[in-house]
Amino acid sequence: MTAPVLALTPGDPVGIGPEITAAVLHEYAGDNSVHGIAVADASVMRRAVEVLGLDAEVRVVSSWDAPSAGAGVIDVFDIDVLGEEQLEWGVVDARAGRAAVRAIEVATTAAMEQKVAGIVTGPINKEAIWQAGSEHLGHTEMLGALTGVTKQDTMFVVERSHVPGHHMHVFFATRHMSLRKALDAITVDTQADSIRRAHRALEVYGIENPRLATAAINPHGGENGAFGDEEIEVLTPALERVRAEGLDVAGPVPADSVFHQGLTGRYDGILSQYHDQGHIAAKTFDFDGTISVTVGLPILRTSVDHGTAFDIAGQGKADPGTMRSAFRAAIGYAPFVDGIRAEYLPRS
Repeated sequence: MTAPVLALTPGDPVGIGPEITAAVLHEYAGDNSVHGIAVADASVMRRAVEVLGLDAEVRVVSSWDAPSAGAGVIDVFDIDVLGEEQLEWGVVDARAGRAAVRAIEVATTAAMEQKVAGIVTGPINKEAIWQAGSEHLGHTEMLGALTGVTKQDTMFVVERSHVPGHHMHVFFATRHMSLRKALDAITVDTQADSIRRAHRALEVYGIENPRLATAAINPHGGENGAFGDEEIEVLTPALERVRAEGLDVAGPVPADSVFHQGLTGRYDGILSQYHDQGHIAAKTFDFDGTISVTVGLPILRTSVDHGTAFDIAGQGKADPGTMRSAFRAAIGYAPFVDGIRAEYLPRS
């Protein structure tokens, strides 16, 4: 198979994104299994190289199929937004927001046109992109608009586990809402739909006959109604519905056990019922090895799941671990890009 080309967007140019992007691209320069290309102003990547003290050349490429120059060279597709303008590190700036948005647009277009196998995204600052005129709440909404998709899911991939070669995948029935509202949002219909989408995502992203489990909401799975009745009234009926459709899904499994079981290889995927239930489990076990995949897009998109860290930006001490994991995950998912596109490309 031809080595995949991956577009890396550093995110906000005055956050830690350029540093961690440069660090990872420098590590992989000369690796024949992949060709990573930063999508940014060339000046931003040169400054990141200086901050890190890397012995590396930043080479501007104008074509996605340009061959890799090998070790010691970091390739960048120059978006020409900032030019040689040097912005202050760690300060919200509309100019930085414009550059972050432009990079996402360029990389997404390349992925939609199948010029790159996928995109790997660094952290953006939402206030900066809003100051730049973006009407989107964040990355996910922007990518949805650029690809014509309205329904997306987050799939966390935990790189490490207790079983070599096994990754735990975590999905979310609800995300950015209060816990009280999240519980109200989980109904038999929404739960069944979440299960179906998670199960299908595991298949699309390369897992044959996936084993999916749903996490319970209440302590001990509600203890037969003593500690809450969501398992009885909502989760179990939803599970019975999808099982009748032929899906082999376990649960509801108490949340204090199900993630450990996922890490030991019992399950390939776990449906978390609310934001922190899955985030805490994954990030406590392996913060740097937990990355985010946006499921539902007709392109491959992996991402870091941390912020811009303005407080340490420009100091050369940001840990590139999560960007490395996101890049590595994109390499692993690249063979499934055609299936991802076929499954999620909006039908006209």
